[in-house]
Amino acid sequence: MAATSEQTLKLWENKVTAKVKVAGDGPALVYLHSGYGLVWDDSLDLLAKDFTVYAPEHPGTSAGDPDSIKPLDDVWDLVLYYYELFDKLGLEAPAVVGHSFGGMVAAEIAANNPRRVSRLALINPLGLWRDDTPIKNYMVTPQADLDKLTFADPHNPARKHVAMNLEDPDSIIRITWALGCTGKFIWPIPDKGLRKRAHRIAAPTLIIWGKQDGLTKPIYADEFKSLIPNARIAMVDNAAHMTPLEQPAVVAKLLREFLKH
Repeated sequence: MAATSEQTLKLWENKVTAKVKVAGDGPALVYLHSGYGLVWDDSLDLLAKDFTVYAPEHPGTSAGDPDSIKPLDDVWDLVLYYYELFDKLGLEAPAVVGHSFGGMVAAEIAANNPRRVSRLALINPLGLWRDDTPIKNYMVTPQADLDKLTFADPHNPARKHVAMNLEDPDSIIRITWALGCTGKFIWPIPDKGLRKRAHRIAAPTLIIWGKQDGLTKPIYADEFKSLIPNARIAMVDNAAHMTPLEQPAVVAKLLREFLKH
């Protein structure tokens, strides 16, 4: 694992404590995690060889700080919060990578102020809705059913990072609270207006999608591409919704090639 440090910042009139894991050296890359909380996976280790990776924990998901979620009420609050975070970190227009819930947030950041994002990568992002291909509410889906939607191989060892261990109460509390803190901004329908704003995204955009994603099916990759100017798609085999956990080397290679050109 790459050597990581942690920065603690006070934001939103000092009402929110932001914890950010930092590793690597090189151009800035901000990574926004999925609804399950920050998992420092192998793809981030690989990216830290070429970039300075900033991985903030979504407000409320940091250990011992559940109340930081309370001052932020909606997606607009969250977007403004991240602009403040960029400012505190001294990042004018970093590359931004987001996975799942984090992909939705990354797209909103890039759409609402296009000047704040130099390059954008969305990995199996949420944020859109099709009536003919609804997205199951993963917050209330039984784990056994969810595994088939989120992992191409439900027995992948990386599953332990996002699956509740019924024998470990701390695991249940941590994941349940993380899902609640992120779900506040996305359910009952995970389109809070992004469809209307996506055309404003000016950054070159890479859309990475797991071919076997059963949660946000690959038709959504085409949907994002149709809405975002200057976007292209990279499909990843043997991966479902948790593409960075399932295929970290492939994801890191795609991102490295995209961000360096």
